Amino acid sequence: MQPSPLVQLSARRRVWLSSSAGFNPSPSRLNLALQGGGSHGAFTWGVLDALLADERVRFEGLSGSSAGAMNAVVFADGWMKGGRDGARQGLTDFWTEVGKQMPMGMVTQGDGDAFSLSLASKMLVKWAGYFSPSQLNPLALNPLRDLLGRQIDFEQLRARSPFKLFVGTTQVNTGKLRVFRETQLTVDVLLASACLPTIHHPVEIDGETYWDGGYSANPAVSPLFYECDSRDVLLVLLSPLQRTGTPRSVQEIEARIVELAFSANFMREMLMFAQAIDFSSPTFLTMGRLERRLQKMRFHMIDSSHLASLQRAETQLLAHGPFLELLHRQGQECASAWLAEHFDGVGRRSTVDLKKYFT
Repeated sequence: MQPSPLVQLSARRRVWLSSSAGFNPSPSRLNLALQGGGSHGAFTWGVLDALLADERVRFEGLSGSSAGAMNAVVFADGWMKGGRDGARQGLTDFWTEVGKQMPMGMVTQGDGDAFSLSLASKMLVKWAGYFSPSQLNPLALNPLRDLLGRQIDFEQLRARSPFKLFVGTTQVNTGKLRVFRETQLTVDVLLASACLPTIHHPVEIDGETYWDGGYSANPAVSPLFYECDSRDVLLVLLSPLQRTGTPRSVQEIEARIVELAFSANFMREMLMFAQAIDFSSPTFLTMGRLERRLQKMRFHMIDSSHLASLQRAETQLLAHGPFLELLHRQGQECASAWLAEHFDGVGRRSTVDLKKYFT
Protein backbone atom coordinates (compact mmCIF):
# COMPACT_ATOMS: atom_id res chain seq x y z
CA MET A 1 0.00 0.00 0.00
CA GLN A 2 1.46 3.34 -1.08
CA PRO A 3 1.62 6.08 1.55
CA SER A 4 -0.53 9.13 0.94
CA PRO A 5 0.95 12.11 -0.93
CA LEU A 6 0.96 14.11 2.31
CA VAL A 7 2.95 11.41 4.13
CA GLN A 8 5.39 11.18 1.20
CA LEU A 9 5.82 14.97 1.25
CA SER A 10 6.50 14.94 5.00
CA ALA A 11 9.06 12.17 4.56
CA ARG A 12 10.85 14.08 1.79
CA ARG A 13 10.78 17.18 3.98
CA ARG A 14 12.43 15.29 6.87
CA VAL A 15 15.12 13.93 4.54
CA TRP A 16 15.79 17.41 3.17
CA LEU A 17 16.04 18.91 6.67
CA SER A 18 18.39 16.15 7.74
CA SER A 19 20.66 16.44 4.71
CA SER A 20 20.83 20.25 4.88
CA ALA A 21 21.14 20.65 8.65
CA GLY A 22 24.85 21.37 8.43
CA PHE A 23 24.71 23.44 5.26
CA ASN A 24 25.36 27.16 5.43
CA PRO A 25 26.77 29.11 2.49
CA SER A 26 28.59 31.39 4.97
CA PRO A 27 29.16 29.23 8.06
CA SER A 28 31.53 31.67 9.70
CA ARG A 29 29.39 34.82 9.45
CA LEU A 30 28.39 36.24 12.82
CA ASN A 31 25.98 38.82 14.16
CA LEU A 32 27.36 40.57 17.23
CA ALA A 33 25.31 41.72 20.25
CA LEU A 34 27.53 44.07 22.25
CA GLN A 35 26.67 45.13 25.78
CA GLY A 36 27.43 48.57 27.16
CA GLY A 37 29.19 49.35 30.41
CA GLY A 38 31.25 52.52 30.18
CA SER A 39 34.98 51.90 30.36
CA HIS A 40 34.30 48.17 30.62
CA GLY A 41 33.64 48.38 26.89
CA ALA A 42 37.41 48.11 26.46
CA PHE A 43 36.94 44.37 27.14
CA THR A 44 34.78 44.25 23.99
CA TRP A 45 37.53 46.10 22.14
CA GLY A 46 39.79 43.15 22.95
CA VAL A 47 37.14 40.65 21.87
CA LEU A 48 36.66 42.40 18.53
CA ASP A 49 40.41 42.65 18.04
CA ALA A 50 40.76 38.88 18.37
CA LEU A 51 37.80 38.19 16.07
CA LEU A 52 39.18 40.56 13.44
CA ALA A 53 42.57 38.86 13.61
CA ASP A 54 40.96 35.55 12.62
CA GLU A 55 40.41 35.54 8.85
CA ARG A 56 37.78 32.80 9.18
CA VAL A 57 35.33 35.12 10.92
CA ARG A 58 32.98 37.28 8.91
CA PHE A 59 30.29 39.67 10.09
CA GLU A 60 26.83 40.82 9.07
CA GLY A 61 25.02 42.77 11.80
CA LEU A 62 26.19 44.55 14.96
CA SER A 63 23.82 45.67 17.70
CA GLY A 64 24.88 47.67 20.73
CA SER A 65 23.91 50.20 23.35
CA SER A 66 26.14 52.74 25.05
CA ALA A 67 29.77 51.52 24.89
CA GLY A 68 28.53 48.59 22.81
CA ALA A 69 27.18 51.03 20.23
CA MET A 70 30.48 52.93 20.25
CA ASN A 71 32.38 49.73 19.57
CA ALA A 72 29.99 48.71 16.79
CA VAL A 73 30.13 52.03 14.96
CA VAL A 74 33.90 52.50 15.33
CA PHE A 75 34.32 48.91 14.08
CA ALA A 76 32.17 49.58 11.00
CA ASP A 77 33.81 52.95 10.26
CA GLY A 78 37.30 51.45 10.50
CA TRP A 79 36.35 48.53 8.24
CA MET A 80 34.84 50.91 5.70
CA LYS A 81 38.15 52.81 5.55
CA GLY A 82 40.60 49.92 5.68
CA GLY A 83 39.04 46.48 6.00
CA ARG A 84 40.01 44.27 8.94
CA ASP A 85 43.17 46.19 9.68
CA GLY A 86 41.28 49.46 9.49
CA ALA A 87 38.70 48.21 12.00
CA ARG A 88 41.43 47.09 14.41
CA GLN A 89 43.23 50.41 14.09
CA GLY A 90 40.03 52.39 14.50
CA LEU A 91 39.18 50.61 17.75
CA THR A 92 42.73 51.09 19.02
CA ASP A 93 42.65 54.81 18.18
CA PHE A 94 39.28 55.29 19.84
CA TRP A 95 40.10 53.55 23.12
CA THR A 96 43.56 55.11 23.28
CA GLU A 97 41.95 58.54 23.17
CA VAL A 98 39.34 57.53 25.75
CA GLY A 99 42.18 56.39 28.00
CA LYS A 100 43.59 59.92 28.07
CA GLN A 101 40.46 61.44 29.59
CA MET A 102 41.16 60.75 33.26
CA PRO A 103 44.08 62.40 35.08
CA MET A 104 46.47 60.03 36.84
CA GLY A 105 45.63 61.44 40.28
CA MET A 106 42.04 60.24 40.00
CA VAL A 107 43.06 56.57 39.78
CA THR A 108 44.81 54.23 42.19
CA GLN A 109 46.39 50.87 41.43
CA GLY A 110 46.61 48.23 44.10
CA ASP A 111 48.24 44.82 44.00
CA GLY A 112 48.67 43.43 40.53
CA ASP A 113 46.05 44.83 38.16
CA ALA A 114 43.58 46.13 40.77
CA PHE A 115 42.53 49.59 39.56
CA SER A 116 40.03 51.82 41.35
CA LEU A 117 38.96 55.42 41.73
CA SER A 118 41.05 57.39 44.17
CA LEU A 119 39.45 58.55 47.41
CA ALA A 120 39.23 62.09 46.03
CA SER A 121 37.51 60.80 42.88
CA LYS A 122 34.98 58.83 44.92
CA MET A 123 34.18 61.91 46.98
CA LEU A 124 33.81 63.96 43.79
CA VAL A 125 31.44 61.41 42.27
CA LYS A 126 29.36 61.35 45.46
CA TRP A 127 29.26 65.14 45.62
CA ALA A 128 28.29 65.41 41.95
CA GLY A 129 25.31 63.14 42.65
CA TYR A 130 23.59 66.02 44.45
CA PHE A 131 23.43 68.11 41.29
CA SER A 132 21.84 67.71 37.89
CA PRO A 133 23.91 67.78 34.67
CA SER A 134 22.45 71.19 33.81
CA GLN A 135 23.80 72.53 37.11
CA LEU A 136 27.22 70.90 36.90
CA ASN A 137 27.72 71.38 33.16
CA PRO A 138 25.49 74.24 31.93
CA LEU A 139 27.31 74.40 28.57
CA ALA A 140 26.75 70.66 27.92
CA LEU A 141 30.43 70.10 27.18
CA ASN A 142 31.18 66.53 26.13
CA PRO A 143 34.71 65.54 25.01
CA LEU A 144 33.26 62.36 23.51
CA ARG A 145 31.46 64.46 20.92
CA ASP A 146 34.74 65.89 19.68
CA LEU A 147 36.42 62.48 19.63
CA LEU A 148 33.61 60.86 17.63
CA GLY A 149 33.45 63.82 15.24
CA ARG A 150 37.18 63.57 14.54
CA GLN A 151 37.32 59.82 14.04
CA ILE A 152 34.07 58.73 12.41
CA ASP A 153 32.93 59.75 8.93
CA PHE A 154 29.20 59.64 9.63
CA GLU A 155 28.22 60.83 6.15
CA GLN A 156 30.12 58.04 4.42
CA LEU A 157 29.03 55.47 6.99
CA ARG A 158 25.37 56.32 6.39
CA ALA A 159 25.92 55.88 2.66
CA ARG A 160 28.02 52.71 2.57
CA SER A 161 28.30 50.97 5.91
CA PRO A 162 29.86 47.51 5.43
CA PHE A 163 27.53 46.06 8.08
CA LYS A 164 24.00 46.33 9.35
CA LEU A 165 24.13 48.47 12.48
CA PHE A 166 21.56 48.70 15.29
CA VAL A 167 22.13 51.43 17.89
CA GLY A 168 19.85 51.25 20.92
CA THR A 169 18.51 54.39 22.62
CA THR A 170 15.77 55.04 25.19
CA GLN A 171 13.08 57.65 24.64
CA VAL A 172 12.91 59.66 27.87
CA ASN A 173 9.22 60.52 27.77
CA THR A 174 7.86 57.11 26.73
CA GLY A 175 10.49 54.67 27.99
CA LYS A 176 10.41 53.01 24.58
CA LEU A 177 13.41 51.50 22.87
CA ARG A 178 14.35 53.16 19.60
CA VAL A 179 16.89 51.40 17.44
CA PHE A 180 18.68 53.60 14.91
CA ARG A 181 20.02 51.98 11.75
CA GLU A 182 23.28 52.69 9.91
CA THR A 183 21.48 54.99 7.45
CA GLN A 184 20.38 57.21 10.37
CA LEU A 185 23.68 57.51 12.20
CA THR A 186 24.86 60.87 13.53
CA VAL A 187 27.10 61.87 16.39
CA ASP A 188 23.94 62.71 18.36
CA VAL A 189 22.61 59.16 17.90
CA LEU A 190 25.77 57.71 19.42
CA LEU A 191 25.80 60.23 22.26
CA ALA A 192 22.13 59.46 22.94
CA SER A 193 22.92 55.76 23.18
CA ALA A 194 25.50 56.52 25.89
CA CYS A 195 23.64 59.32 27.69
CA LEU A 196 23.64 58.66 31.43
CA PRO A 197 21.07 61.13 32.83
CA THR A 198 23.00 61.75 36.04
CA ILE A 199 26.07 62.84 34.06
CA HIS A 200 24.97 64.10 30.64
CA HIS A 201 22.28 66.36 29.31
CA PRO A 202 19.54 64.45 27.45
CA VAL A 203 20.15 64.30 23.71
CA GLU A 204 17.42 65.65 21.45
CA ILE A 205 16.86 64.10 18.03
CA ASP A 206 13.96 65.24 15.82
CA GLY A 207 12.16 66.77 18.81
CA GLU A 208 12.45 63.64 21.00
CA THR A 209 14.81 63.40 23.97
CA TYR A 210 16.90 60.29 24.59
CA TRP A 211 18.87 58.60 27.36
CA ASP A 212 21.21 55.63 27.41
CA GLY A 213 20.02 52.68 25.35
CA GLY A 214 20.95 50.33 28.17
CA TYR A 215 17.77 51.26 30.04
CA SER A 216 15.60 49.64 27.36
CA ALA A 217 17.97 47.12 25.73
CA ASN A 218 21.55 46.22 26.59
CA PRO A 219 21.79 45.33 23.76
CA ALA A 220 18.79 44.78 21.47
CA VAL A 221 19.01 41.22 20.10
CA SER A 222 15.69 41.07 18.22
CA PRO A 223 16.89 43.21 15.27
CA LEU A 224 19.64 40.65 14.63
CA PHE A 225 16.97 37.94 14.58
CA TYR A 226 14.49 39.72 12.31
CA GLU A 227 16.69 41.77 10.00
CA CYS A 228 19.82 39.69 9.38
CA ASP A 229 20.29 36.65 7.16
CA SER A 230 22.91 35.01 9.35
CA ARG A 231 21.42 32.81 12.05
CA ASP A 232 24.46 32.98 14.37
CA VAL A 233 24.43 35.57 17.16
CA LEU A 234 27.45 36.07 19.41
CA LEU A 235 26.61 37.74 22.74
CA VAL A 236 29.50 39.72 24.20
CA LEU A 237 28.56 40.36 27.82
CA LEU A 238 29.97 42.85 30.30
CA SER A 239 27.40 42.47 33.08
CA PRO A 240 27.74 39.35 35.25
CA LEU A 241 24.93 36.86 34.67
CA GLN A 242 24.91 36.03 38.37
CA ARG A 243 26.19 37.68 41.54
CA THR A 244 27.22 35.80 44.66
CA GLY A 245 25.99 37.19 47.96
CA THR A 246 23.24 39.68 48.70
CA PRO A 247 24.07 43.41 48.73
CA ARG A 248 24.00 44.78 52.28
CA SER A 249 25.63 48.20 52.38
CA VAL A 250 24.03 51.29 50.87
CA GLN A 251 26.74 51.43 48.20
CA GLU A 252 26.31 47.75 47.31
CA ILE A 253 22.54 48.09 47.09
CA GLU A 254 22.73 51.20 44.90
CA ALA A 255 25.27 49.57 42.59
CA ARG A 256 23.12 46.45 42.22
CA ILE A 257 20.00 48.49 41.49
CA VAL A 258 21.81 50.28 38.67
CA GLU A 259 23.16 46.99 37.35
CA LEU A 260 19.69 45.42 37.33
CA ALA A 261 18.26 48.45 35.54
CA PHE A 262 20.73 47.91 32.71
CA SER A 263 20.39 44.13 32.46
CA ALA A 264 16.69 43.41 33.10
CA ASN A 265 15.47 44.00 29.55
CA PHE A 266 18.29 41.97 28.03
CA MET A 267 17.61 39.09 30.42
CA ARG A 268 13.90 39.23 29.56
CA GLU A 269 14.60 39.25 25.82
CA MET A 270 16.92 36.26 26.07
CA LEU A 271 14.35 34.42 28.21
CA MET A 272 11.85 35.05 25.42
CA PHE A 273 14.21 33.54 22.85
CA ALA A 274 14.93 30.50 25.05
CA GLN A 275 11.24 29.82 25.63
CA ALA A 276 10.20 30.51 22.03
CA ILE A 277 12.84 28.17 20.62
CA ASP A 278 11.85 25.49 23.09
CA PHE A 279 8.12 25.98 22.39
CA SER A 280 8.34 26.17 18.60
CA SER A 281 7.47 22.96 16.83
CA PRO A 282 10.11 21.30 14.61
CA THR A 283 7.49 19.31 12.68
CA PHE A 284 6.67 20.10 9.06
CA LEU A 285 2.89 20.24 9.50
CA THR A 286 2.98 22.95 12.19
CA MET A 287 6.12 24.86 11.26
CA GLY A 288 5.47 28.43 10.12
CA ARG A 289 7.88 31.13 9.04
CA LEU A 290 8.62 32.28 12.59
CA GLU A 291 9.12 28.74 13.85
CA ARG A 292 11.48 27.90 11.00
CA ARG A 293 13.60 30.92 11.84
CA LEU A 294 13.59 30.11 15.56
CA GLN A 295 14.65 26.53 14.91
CA LYS A 296 17.59 27.73 12.82
CA MET A 297 18.87 30.26 15.40
CA ARG A 298 22.27 29.56 16.90
CA PHE A 299 23.47 31.50 19.93
CA HIS A 300 27.02 31.86 21.20
CA MET A 301 28.40 33.79 24.16
CA ILE A 302 31.58 35.36 25.49
CA ASP A 303 30.95 35.98 29.18
CA SER A 304 33.18 38.12 31.40
CA SER A 305 31.60 37.12 34.72
CA HIS A 306 34.79 35.44 35.95
CA LEU A 307 36.93 38.57 35.63
CA ALA A 308 37.59 40.47 38.86
CA SER A 309 38.42 43.59 36.82
CA LEU A 310 34.77 43.91 35.73
CA GLN A 311 33.07 43.12 39.01
CA ARG A 312 32.78 46.65 40.42
CA ALA A 313 30.40 49.17 38.90
CA GLU A 314 32.62 52.11 39.89
CA THR A 315 35.32 51.03 37.46
CA GLN A 316 32.96 51.76 34.58
CA LEU A 317 34.08 55.35 35.10
CA LEU A 318 37.79 54.55 34.79
CA ALA A 319 38.71 56.16 31.49
CA HIS A 320 42.33 55.41 32.32
CA GLY A 321 44.74 54.02 29.73
CA PRO A 322 46.42 51.21 31.72
CA PHE A 323 43.04 49.94 32.96
CA LEU A 324 41.59 49.94 29.44
CA GLU A 325 44.65 48.11 28.13
CA LEU A 326 44.18 45.46 30.84
CA LEU A 327 40.58 44.93 29.76
CA HIS A 328 41.67 44.80 26.11
CA ARG A 329 44.12 41.98 26.89
CA GLN A 330 41.49 40.09 28.84
CA GLY A 331 38.99 40.50 26.00
CA GLN A 332 41.53 39.15 23.52
CA GLU A 333 42.23 36.15 25.73
CA CYS A 334 38.54 35.33 26.23
CA ALA A 335 37.77 35.66 22.51
CA SER A 336 40.78 33.54 21.55
CA ALA A 337 39.63 30.86 23.98
CA TRP A 338 36.11 31.00 22.53
CA LEU A 339 37.42 30.70 18.97
CA ALA A 340 39.55 27.69 19.89
CA GLU A 341 36.75 25.91 21.71
CA HIS A 342 33.57 26.90 19.89
CA PHE A 343 34.24 28.31 16.42
CA ASP A 344 33.52 24.95 14.77
CA GLY A 345 29.94 25.29 16.04
CA VAL A 346 29.27 28.49 14.09
CA GLY A 347 26.87 27.72 11.27
CA ARG A 348 26.04 24.31 12.77
CA ARG A 349 24.78 24.55 16.36
CA SER A 350 24.40 26.82 19.36
CA THR A 351 27.40 26.74 21.67
CA VAL A 352 25.58 28.18 24.70
CA ASP A 353 22.53 26.72 26.47
CA LEU A 354 20.10 29.64 26.75
CA LYS A 355 17.88 27.76 29.18
CA LYS A 356 20.80 27.29 31.57
CA TYR A 357 21.57 31.01 31.78
CA PHE A 358 18.30 32.78 31.12
CA THR A 359 15.46 30.64 32.48
